[in-house]
Amino acid sequence: MAYITHADRAFEHPAILSNLKATLAQRLAQFRTYRSTVNELAMLTDRELTDIGISRADIRSIARGTAYDV
Repeated sequence: MAYITHADRAFEHPAILSNLKATLAQRLAQFRTYRSTVNELAMLTDRELTDIGISRADIRSIARGTAYDV
């Protein structure tokens, strides 16, 4: 009588792929939010930035906090 000692199986964890896809989509959306925030704040003048209480040096930090909830 013959026994199978090894059988190739299809990828058993399709959930891993869907989780990866969801994670990548979320990271892309976060990066786009970060980039958009940096671009919008960078277009403001120093006077406008001072009016809203931030300095030009804070732009990336603020954008990071906005996009990544840090």
